[in-house]
Amino acid sequence: MHFITVQLKCGEELSEILQALIGNIGFDSFLEDENGFEASIEKDQYAEEELKEVLAPFEGQIEYTVREEEKKNWNKLWEENYDMVEISEELIIRASFHKPEKPYPYEIVINPKMSFGTGHHPTTTLMLRNQLKLDHKDKIVADLGAGTGILAIMAKKLGAKLVDACDIEEWAVENAIENAKINEVDFDMTQGTVQEMTLHAPYDIVIANINRNVLLTEMQLYAEMLKENGTLLLSGFYTEDIETMQAEAEKHGLSYESHLELRNWVSMRLKKG
Repeated sequence: MHFITVQLKCGEELSEILQALIGNIGFDSFLEDENGFEASIEKDQYAEEELKEVLAPFEGQIEYTVREEEKKNWNKLWEENYDMVEISEELIIRASFHKPEKPYPYEIVINPKMSFGTGHHPTTTLMLRNQLKLDHKDKIVADLGAGTGILAIMAKKLGAKLVDACDIEEWAVENAIENAKINEVDFDMTQGTVQEMTLHAPYDIVIANINRNVLLTEMQLYAEMLKENGTLLLSGFYTEDIETMQAEAEKHGLSYESHLELRNWVSMRLKKG
């Protein structure tokens, strides 16, 4: 299998924005470095014109190169680039080769490979912080766009009775299942969209860390999946999108409760009813 990799040189603030934009056109693995980041996509999914269109507004602010390569040794790459992440005093995210300097009430071990969700990106951090504030004990939870499975794992560690998760990418599903085993939890993982997964609705909690457009499109479905008084946690959008997300949620009987922000990214908590 061959991949197209884009190497971008940019500042930290632009890096976050560009990763989100490039993610929206199918790039699904990211490695950050001191000069910016690189992003990869399967060759048969790559559209050169889409990439140029996304990067055009940033001309003069970034430099980038595009190369084709065979499948990478992802294990070697993430071992070289992956640091532990302290989400809060309660939670640390680490790889299997890390040794924490102190004990934490909760610890999640993630071997990310090609999937999104290591705790390094603000959206994952924010969702985990929101989860830590939410009672999961004996709850039924859905994690949509699960990536590494990190949020599903967190739900189980917080006491969820049952977790259904999905992701459209085969390697994400494989990685999530592997990470579940490492963390000694279990959840149902489906390859496909929320429309294709086996549902145990209604849910007490629905978690969706995807992107603005998908969240807006699927908001009604999320509302229908929830029990009355159930909680919806959303992320994958920016501070300037808060009003739009809130307005769409209200159309479907979801009321705004709170949100967290980090580097212009947002995680929003909503309630049904």
